[in-house]
Amino acid sequence: MNKTKAKKSTESAAARKKRALEILSILETEYPNARCHLNYTSALELLIGCILSAQCTDKRVNEVTPGLFEKYPTAADFARADRDELEDEIHSCGFFRAKAKSIVNCAKALVDEHGGNVPATMEELTKLAGVGRKTANVVLGNFYKIPGIIVDTHIMRLSKRLKLTEHSDPEKIEFDLRALIPEPKWTFFSNSLGDHGRTVCFARKPRCGECAISHLCPSAGKV
Repeated sequence: MNKTKAKKSTESAAARKKRALEILSILETEYPNARCHLNYTSALELLIGCILSAQCTDKRVNEVTPGLFEKYPTAADFARADRDELEDEIHSCGFFRAKAKSIVNCAKALVDEHGGNVPATMEELTKLAGVGRKTANVVLGNFYKIPGIIVDTHIMRLSKRLKLTEHSDPEKIEFDLRALIPEPKWTFFSNSLGDHGRTVCFARKPRCGECAISHLCPSAGKV
């Protein structure tokens, strides 16, 4: 039996970069105010929000965090939290046991190793419990204004549909996109492409007919 292999893109690196820059330009027009959708007033609040947002909507997290941040205003407060109480407080965010454990252990490390402050480097952030490159880039890009490509489910889906990457591994996707987009725009590109995924390019039945970048998308009308 003949097996059909997936076709590898024949687009040159230069052509792909040119197309990516055209996509970026349109996103700047369509989503000029693109931002992180988690509500926060500090690096700690954004970090905790990111941990809670794993496999959960930002909307749900934003419903939980006001009371949470009032009860636990500092890393030391989270570090001292009663695990059972914290689990009850974040129950609606899903995976509450694992998330409560990560939050408490993360907070303890912040207190013990960083004076209660959230570090501002990828290396230090990814040593914290519950923190991977995606969460680190959210904190770095949106709070500390250090550019980063944030590879969440929307970015993974859209970057593959747009043929800006041929990978499925988040870290490989991150570095593929870093090579295509100017560094000062990394965070904006992530936030705006995420907005496009939330409002137009859905996982199922994307609105290709309403898409401002459909003429630059090899998958338009084929999903």
